[in-house]
Amino acid sequence: MTAGVRGTRSEGNSRGPLCGLVVVDLSRALAGPHAAMMLGDLGAEVVKVENVNGGDDTRGWGPPFVDASDGGRESTYFLCANRNKKSVTLDLKSPDGRNSLERLLRSADVLIENFRTGVLDRLGFSLRRLAELNERLVVLSISGFGHDGPEACRAGYDQIAQGEGGLMSVTGSSAADLQRVGVPIADLLAGMYGAFGVLAALHERRHTGKGQVVRTSLLAAMVGVHAFQGTRWTVAKQVGQATGNHHPSICPYGLFDTADGAVQIAVGSENLWIRLCEGFGLDALAPGMASNPERVENAAAVRELVQKVFLQYSSDELLAKLDAIGVPAGRIRSISEVYEWEQTLSQGLLIDVDHKTLGPIRLPGPPLRFFDTDGSERTRTRHTAPPVLGAHNDLLESPQPFKT
Repeated sequence: MTAGVRGTRSEGNSRGPLCGLVVVDLSRALAGPHAAMMLGDLGAEVVKVENVNGGDDTRGWGPPFVDASDGGRESTYFLCANRNKKSVTLDLKSPDGRNSLERLLRSADVLIENFRTGVLDRLGFSLRRLAELNERLVVLSISGFGHDGPEACRAGYDQIAQGEGGLMSVTGSSAADLQRVGVPIADLLAGMYGAFGVLAALHERRHTGKGQVVRTSLLAAMVGVHAFQGTRWTVAKQVGQATGNHHPSICPYGLFDTADGAVQIAVGSENLWIRLCEGFGLDALAPGMASNPERVENAAAVRELVQKVFLQYSSDELLAKLDAIGVPAGRIRSISEVYEWEQTLSQGLLIDVDHKTLGPIRLPGPPLRFFDTDGSERTRTRHTAPPVLGAHNDLLESPQPFKT
């Protein structure tokens, strides 16, 4: 395939900071696969072990699907979380399947799983058994609500976790209009926390020579990103609520209409408030507006004042003026606009790969870049397309499946 005009050309063997690391990915759906993909993006060899009957659940999640050259179809949902992996199929309820998994685990560095609590034990892979197979193995276990506690056995799905974990209570136009985040944020964050924990455990293994178990959950991920909403309750005993597109503790900070659209501003300091006021002929020291605490108390009046001024400008005119006076601002871009934006393209956030049945496709790329201390960018990791089901089953027959 010819390199995409604006994407990063990626094919062949992955290289990167984690080159030589072997990951066995037993997970499905999104949290575990996202963690495994993060490790694969950094050069680890990731073997995705899938159910023989259809594979990862997300292979069937859609539409949208894309017609494939073999007469089948591929789910764009699956494509989002499985680049830089190999796929093998195993029936873990059969002796042969379990034996094959044992062979993979003996040579692996990391195992990722997100079964319900107790399932891995019933399949014959308790933590004790895993340690017997490979004492250096780092195990990442992602659950819905934690592996222990009174609700450990609950299944974990993103939107349920967003609700149970408090995130939906502070997301939406008001307390009467609660909304989920527009992407499966509980899954994604659990995967990110999981990958972070894996790297910490691998670092410790350098000193101890032994692996360990890293646990996280969708619930933990939600609580982990409460940020000021968490301490607002634990320290100040105030319960945060949904406030729409305006910040509950900074004012003005949020979305405002213009003559032909909308822009967002972030007036995060008193100096920025003064700049905003001077730039638009407002009184920075007006009663009830001289400090951020005062402006938060009188948020409706402040927003009304700013809104009245902003409606006199088109979005482009307003953004240019805000830039000129040094007030942080931005427009609202659609997903398509983000992927066509020159700034996105300049950051290597799109990659071009060859898919076995779809041919040349373009994917969102990894969000990390690496540079030498002299400022020069290192050669970017070469990426591979998400695999078709069972594409690498020949690994199961090799006496040394991970020998490079």
